[in-house]
Amino acid sequence: MYQAKTPLQMVADQIIEDLERIVLDADRATKPLELPPYRPQLFELFARATATGLVHEDADPDLSADGVLKTLAERLGLTSATRDAFSQQAKLPPEHLAKMRLLWSLLRMWMEWTYAWDRWAEYHGAPSETEAGSCGHDHDHS
Repeated sequence: MYQAKTPLQMVADQIIEDLERIVLDADRATKPLELPPYRPQLFELFARATATGLVHEDADPDLSADGVLKTLAERLGLTSATRDAFSQQAKLPPEHLAKMRLLWSLLRMWMEWTYAWDRWAEYHGAPSETEAGSCGHDHDHS
């Protein structure tokens, strides 16, 4: 039975499709994802993914670093290629190895951005809850 996708699922699918397009473009151009135009495009997608609230473990759909890696590896045929190479005790073919390296780069950036994003307030003067409630004066703040 067909189940309609939620708006959140449609946004997550679009983010994954855009990530896949960027990875494949970088692969064709044999350029690293860490350089323009790829890095700014990837960060924009990360920011969109973060705005959905799906960049954490246990999110559904899962746009955490692990979720993105798992989904893209499957879509790019790397999951089965890795499984086949392992079972045959063979090396991963060069075309798959190049894509795998790009996914590792994406994963590393995604994890670093997640870490930084989660800790932003801690380093940018956001008052703690106890500080926010009291300024040391004896008057009403309302």
